[in-house]
Amino acid sequence: MDITVILTSVLMLTSFICLSSFLENSDTMTPIVITVLLLSVAAVSPGSIHRYGKNKIEEPVSVKIEKENANVKPGLNLTHGDIMGHMGDEEGILRNALLCPRGGCKWPKTGDEAIIPYEISRAFTKRQRTTIEKALRDFSFGERTTCIRFVRKTETDRNYLSFISDSGCWSYLGQTGGRQLISLQRDRCVHKNIVQHQALHALGFHHEQVRSDRDDYVIINYENIIQGAEQHFQIAPTNNLGTPYDYHSVMHFDAYAYSKNGKQTIIAKNRFITNFGRAKEMSDNDYARVNRLYECCE
Repeated sequence: MDITVILTSVLMLTSFICLSSFLENSDTMTPIVITVLLLSVAAVSPGSIHRYGKNKIEEPVSVKIEKENANVKPGLNLTHGDIMGHMGDEEGILRNALLCPRGGCKWPKTGDEAIIPYEISRAFTKRQRTTIEKALRDFSFGERTTCIRFVRKTETDRNYLSFISDSGCWSYLGQTGGRQLISLQRDRCVHKNIVQHQALHALGFHHEQVRSDRDDYVIINYENIIQGAEQHFQIAPTNNLGTPYDYHSVMHFDAYAYSKNGKQTIIAKNRFITNFGRAKEMSDNDYARVNRLYECCE
């Protein structure tokens, strides 16, 4: 039985017991008190508890992306769910925490910092632009930081990120040169975790559950995956930068990603880890990997 059902039943039973006790022992029970008790029962009714409903916790980043990219406009060549472009090794872009031959897929550093210019389309509202900017600012400000500096594009910048509101949520992998698009479909993809997820793709990072050593940490249940989505789970030859597998990376799919039957597509081999792929922002390991890939001084 689902744990939420058990908890709901216990809470409802407790509420009814309390209500009955009050009614039996009080001749002066006020309508207000009775109303409060009844509302407490209604507040935990089964109908208010569902997997990713509006009354529960926020949807995982992979669920948001999966939903929004399910019906992207024809012609978009997305691989691994949200990465734009073909990922053939002959093009030198089969990357995750990248294997970068000659460093060609990383953004260059100037001194101790990697300066990455960006622009944001006017199609976004002021509030949406602020959300994007704050998500990028976290790469270089706060208790956790990296040597990545996202700065507003100037007229002299030739290589830069361009945040647009196209169909779906997607990014290219690593630096491609020139105007490099990141799509955040307005009113759908503009969330802190999605912005950081796509920015990490642009910096050269792939999804956590496809890193080269993933089979040591998770089991992929291909029999539960939507037909045609199996390629989203294919292992990539990655440079894991000496960092541990991170179930709580903003780059990790959730346990039910691309499920066709409501059953788990990813199971952690560590039986104590049941809740993963639900990051609301970059994890400590995400910061550490950026610093190691870009040889920042941690």
